Amino acid sequence: MKILLLGEYSNVHATLAEGLRTLGHQVTVASNGDFWKDYPRDIDLSRHHGRLGGLKLTAKVLACLPRWRGYDVVQLINPMFLEMKAERLLPIYKYLRRHNGKMVLCAMGMDYYWVSECTYNRPLRYSDFNIGDQLRTDECAVKEQRDWLGTAKERLNRYIAADCDHIVAGLYEDYICYQPYFNDKTAFIPLPIKMPAAISHQPSALSPLKIFIGISRGRSAYKGTDIMLRAAEEVQRAHPDKMQLIKVEGVPFAEYQRLMDGSDAILDQLYSYTPSMNPLLAMSKGIICIGGGEPESYEILGETELRPIINVEPSYDSVRHALEDFVLHPERIPDLKRQSIDYVCRHHDYLKVARQYEALYTSNKL
Repeated sequence: MKILLLGEYSNVHATLAEGLRTLGHQVTVASNGDFWKDYPRDIDLSRHHGRLGGLKLTAKVLACLPRWRGYDVVQLINPMFLEMKAERLLPIYKYLRRHNGKMVLCAMGMDYYWVSECTYNRPLRYSDFNIGDQLRTDECAVKEQRDWLGTAKERLNRYIAADCDHIVAGLYEDYICYQPYFNDKTAFIPLPIKMPAAISHQPSALSPLKIFIGISRGRSAYKGTDIMLRAAEEVQRAHPDKMQLIKVEGVPFAEYQRLMDGSDAILDQLYSYTPSMNPLLAMSKGIICIGGGEPESYEILGETELRPIINVEPSYDSVRHALEDFVLHPERIPDLKRQSIDYVCRHHDYLKVARQYEALYTSNKL
């Protein structure tokens, strides 16, 4: 098949492309590399600052459009699949729809259904937008609500979701936000991870344990990193001989990986039920995830044996207790490292995931 993957989110499309190419498909990835993360792509669609940057990107996309014809599958990482206004993306989507085969929308990253469901219907006990029945008032959460509710972005998302052939969610949370509205064409496919060439099941030196945390630029409070960091710093102060904290912010993907290597645990995604790409990548290296690992995330995978994630509730006390317990009981580390690797290999291996996408692309179910 000839496949065009448009846009990027945390290395999903770049990794999926590797898997699909290994299976013999012709794949083109066109994206901005997910901003500063700079993930690999075949066509660079980065947008520079200012009006001139927007004009240059528009010109480049218009030049690409004649070549973006005749694909068996065009897959969009998000309704906002390019760094352009929603009003400009709609005619581009319609052009791609007319001149290609199947259109697939990924439910990944921020979009209308995620914002709307978590704001109004609240199917999750907690999320980026609610804690129980209480709405979050973080500046980033309010901004996303303003961006997606009753706006051109909402209209674009609703149009594409209704028109496309398939919708793919990579997290439990995204699946349950789309499934009530598009049950016949919403599929859950795990996120793709390329396993390291060499895997060690052995823990690093147990004293001090290395705890890694990646800080998103401008989104620390929204993602809960501020709470996780505060808890980690308190545990480090209480047990300076037992724990080393590694903080990383705003570095390209290759550098991020290098800095993460050799860690014992990663703190990530306080408000998530499910590990996303960064913690999954860490787990593939035998680094234990302290973050989102709710029962629902195992159930949707059909996983009944492995429990590698140290799940935390979205609160300072929960994170602090879990991390301190981890630091004071290093005897658990070898088994959790083994389970982490086995979990990613069993459910997220990029070739296994690519085959699931391949089956979706060739399915007649609409």
